[in-house]
Amino acid sequence: MRYGYWLPVFGGWLRNVENEEMEATWDYVSTLARRSEEIGYDLTLVAELNLNDIKGAAAPTLDAWSTAAALAAVTERLELMVAVRPTFHSPALLAKQAANIDHISGGTRLSLNVVSSWWADEARKYGVGFEQHDDRYARTAEWLEVVDGLWKQEGFSFTGKYYRVEDGTLAPKPITKPRPFIYAGGESEAAKNLIAQRCDGYVMHGDPPVRIRERISDMQSRREKLGLPPMRYGIAAYAIVRDTEKEAQDEVARISDVKASGAGFGNYQQWLAGTKLEGPMSIQEYSVSNRGLRSGLIGTPDQVIARISEFEATGVDLLLLQCSPQLEEMERFAAAVIQRKSPIPANS
Repeated sequence: MRYGYWLPVFGGWLRNVENEEMEATWDYVSTLARRSEEIGYDLTLVAELNLNDIKGAAAPTLDAWSTAAALAAVTERLELMVAVRPTFHSPALLAKQAANIDHISGGTRLSLNVVSSWWADEARKYGVGFEQHDDRYARTAEWLEVVDGLWKQEGFSFTGKYYRVEDGTLAPKPITKPRPFIYAGGESEAAKNLIAQRCDGYVMHGDPPVRIRERISDMQSRREKLGLPPMRYGIAAYAIVRDTEKEAQDEVARISDVKASGAGFGNYQQWLAGTKLEGPMSIQEYSVSNRGLRSGLIGTPDQVIARISEFEATGVDLLLLQCSPQLEEMERFAAAVIQRKSPIPANS
């Protein structure tokens, strides 16, 4: 199992807790990233939204790609999985930008998490077109083809419905071969078909192991039919590790106590309308980002370790953790869970 975490670019993950003591600042996230390498974390996911989805649209949020470039320069081994939404980025320009960050990081540390946009208000406020769900995935398919072609070919040309590139040149190419790793997530048919065809890893919202096993089995079947190699699989999870199960459950009650006036709940209906989930999601679950409570990494260290083993048995090889306040809780999780399952050598 590899241990990743969501970089707190929104200043937290709880929609009903106003101050999580983790401001959306470069000082905080750079300190967190550097420390995470030291205590056993392998990857950070840098989310991309220009408005704040968690604390309310007007709250501060960090830009994903400039933050990732800066982190590449101040970290040594941490994989930087950077979210990118094709509607907000020209594929040729993003390919160039990503290749440059790949070089800054020394190679093999940059990966993409390709996300089809869901927030209509954000698009309008930033002057970006907003298409219907399946149209966004059609655009994403072309976008991925352009990015991949520019990374791998000289004089790349492409003509499609959404993009046109003539004799494209990108130098230097990425260090990472054959290309930087590409993750994506989604539960609609359009999303799963695209991911199976064009991506390397499938990342999922939180759910119990039995549901995750079903999703992995489905994706494996799609890949096999296409004659493509196996993928990596990751899941989102909100982690709460405490000395007793009661302490852990008390924390769940605190963070999922919905406050109707919370600014972060203002776009709940837009989020539901802009995505196509396989099942319903309550506003209580929405109080914690990315359906993280459903993964069940909640309880004593022994209980959480047992749950992780269940996920490993399904084929999951990457956890994308959220917790709050993040630095303190990541330290706790590393000592109570990571070090017990995968001790860091003394000379590392």
